[in-house]
Amino acid sequence: MSMELDQAFVWIDEIYHELRLPGVTKGTFMGRPALLHRGRSIIGSKDGENLVVLCPPEIKEMLMDAEPARYFLTDHYKGYPAVLIRPNRIDKAHLRLRIEAAWRMHATMRQLSEFDKTTGR
Repeated sequence: MSMELDQAFVWIDEIYHELRLPGVTKGTFMGRPALLHRGRSIIGSKDGENLVVLCPPEIKEMLMDAEPARYFLTDHYKGYPAVLIRPNRIDKAHLRLRIEAAWRMHATMRQLSEFDKTTGR
C-alpha cells in the first residue's frame, strides 16, 4: 500500500469518529480498512492503491469532469454507483464530503433525520 493510501485510511478513521454516521461501522473491504453501512462498503480500497467510494452516477460524472486528477473510473466500475479517488490528490475535507454523500445514498429516513438533527442541518 502507498503512503498516501495509509494517510487516507487514517483520515477515514478520524472522519468515522467525527461524523458518527448512524449505522456506519468500521470493517474491511477486500482485506483493507473500510467503512460499512448495513454490511456494505461505502468507502474502501479494492486495489490497495486507490479509494473506492459510493457515489450517485450523476455526481460521479460531474466529479470526474471537474477534477479528473482526483476522481476517475476504471472499466470495472462502469455502470456501478462508485468513483475512484487518487489518495494523493484528496484532502480530509473533500474525503469527509464524499463519505457523508456515500452514506446518504443508503441511509434510512430515520438515520438521515437523526444525523441532520444532531448536526443542525
